[in-house]
Amino acid sequence: MGYLATWKVLEDIVAEFRRRDVAVPAGVISDLKSAKTMITILKADPQRGETARKIEEYLEKVEICLVSRAQERFGVESVHEWLEKLEEASRKECVEEIEEARFVPGLPREQKWIRVRLSAEMPIKELKKLAEANGLSCSVQSDGYLLVYGKDRCVKSFVKKMATRYGLKVRK
Repeated sequence: MGYLATWKVLEDIVAEFRRRDVAVPAGVISDLKSAKTMITILKADPQRGETARKIEEYLEKVEICLVSRAQERFGVESVHEWLEKLEEASRKECVEEIEEARFVPGLPREQKWIRVRLSAEMPIKELKKLAEANGLSCSVQSDGYLLVYGKDRCVKSFVKKMATRYGLKVRK
């Protein structure tokens, strides 16, 4: 299943909802974010079988909610178009690479990065130590996240070790 491609289509549907001033439940947005996080973890450590199952659960929950809301608000034609896009996306390879054009001020273009939400389970000191042990730089952002950045392979190693150390607890 093309997890990232499916996630992108669902993200586009959410964006369309917002353009049309249709409210999207917070749980749907949370599940979409969780799916993206799990996709990143799967890329870093493809051997973890339970990760794929969790991604599928999150994506399915988001799809069900969005499709039912879209059917109520926009009619069958819009829903049919989105379902076709979702079906096409699900047929893509699992290893697809869709580069996201995100800009983080102050980071060189060749740097890869990840943002980690700080919590009691993942204290900042431990995350900073783990980042430095993987040859990465990090900085605390004003919105309660830790920005970790460096070489692509180092970021993947960091995510893999973080997932192993702190488990796959995802906030619902």
